[in-house]
Amino acid sequence: MQASRLKEKEEQRSTYRPGDSSTTIVKETLCMDKNPNLPSHRKFERPRHGSLGFLPRKRASRHRGKAKAFPKDDASKPVHLTAFLGYKAGMTHVVRDLDRPGSKMHKKEIVEAVTIIETPPMVVVGVVGYVETPRGLRSLTTVWAEHLSEELKRRFYKNWYRSKKKAFTKYAKQHSNCAKPVLRELERIKKYCAVVRVIVHTQVRKVKL
Repeated sequence: MQASRLKEKEEQRSTYRPGDSSTTIVKETLCMDKNPNLPSHRKFERPRHGSLGFLPRKRASRHRGKAKAFPKDDASKPVHLTAFLGYKAGMTHVVRDLDRPGSKMHKKEIVEAVTIIETPPMVVVGVVGYVETPRGLRSLTTVWAEHLSEELKRRFYKNWYRSKKKAFTKYAKQHSNCAKPVLRELERIKKYCAVVRVIVHTQVRKVKL
């Protein structure tokens, strides 16, 4: 059987002419000898390269981070802040005694990686009041402070040097001329709002870099 197939191939190759329809017959006959069940060049399955948690890999939409969720507040405690701002400054390692009953390393020294978070002092620059609605919290009003530092104002501009630096100039005049509108907004927050949050910014200049 195999000898007859080889003889058939030789006859087809000998009768080959450019542009002749026999070229397709030669290709079909040669492809029949290939085994479709042969394994690929990989001996084992490969794992993924990188975590799926970092997808999609693209540029960040904003340079500074944004708090998208807040911890659950305990209303029984006095008024307090539920979170604070921090920046990842680096990583190092520590040697500590492990307190984990059942582990082989229980009451032994282990080396663990730790993250260093820089937490500059914060300044409150505004207050936002939220009212409860069937669709969730909705902001009622916002009250800003009279004196705002240049560090905060720079964050509202894409290019600080080319701007006119007039942010909050009219709002500051309300405090100096007549504080009644500001006090009225604060009274609205006290009367109607169920949740009150503060707007803060960090004082990075006080960090010893």
